[in-house]
Amino acid sequence: MPPTTTVGMLYPGYAAEDDYPLLERLIGDVALPVVHTTEHDVAHTIDDLLAVGQPDELAAGWRELLPHRPDAVVWACTSGSFVSGWDGAAEQARTLAETAGVPASSTSIAFANAARAIGARRVSVVATYPEDVATRFVEFLRDGGGIDVVGFASRGILMAGDVGALGEDAVLELVDSGAHPGADAILLPDTALHSVAWLENLEARAGKPVLTANQVSAWEGLRLAGDRRTCDGLGTLFRSGATRPVTH
Repeated sequence: MPPTTTVGMLYPGYAAEDDYPLLERLIGDVALPVVHTTEHDVAHTIDDLLAVGQPDELAAGWRELLPHRPDAVVWACTSGSFVSGWDGAAEQARTLAETAGVPASSTSIAFANAARAIGARRVSVVATYPEDVATRFVEFLRDGGGIDVVGFASRGILMAGDVGALGEDAVLELVDSGAHPGADAILLPDTALHSVAWLENLEARAGKPVLTANQVSAWEGLRLAGDRRTCDGLGTLFRSGATRPVTH
């Protein structure tokens, strides 16, 4: 039997794309096919991030997803969507939806929607990116998502492939550096960062919800496809059903 819901993931480069087969297994009865929109390692620089999210790049990726007949599609790149600001990310998603003929979104929009869905209006952001890129995510959340960033840290990692090499202990340390008593949740952007296997441990360490890039990307795609199921093992976002209003 085919899966109940299929969400296509447009993913730049190679780093943590193996989070998506794991998400398929943990959620069950879904397909999250991944198409790599670039073959090279992505640098976390403003110019490179603006380039990877161009409409023609995403349209080419969509054409590779067509045999899977997705119900929705997500541009699974946080920095490649927030780098042009809230309006730019919204236009990027609209253009992709028009190209695909199915609902579309991106990881950066997914973060704003997921935070709102779990009632997190004050968050701590721990970004793997260099600071000039990371601060654009903070501005994105504040300007378009109406989310107050009360804690912020940047790790300054230039290449996405290096982020993908971080193991569980390093990701737990990221959560530690995001500790802030006033934050409702901790956000770890970057789809190059592995996190899915460790979500429950991350939340136990934080003592509060933790939202990560590949987690929110899958949640957003399922939401757009009308699939609002709950499941265990993927943190508060999936466990709660996340029924509060979202923005996109």
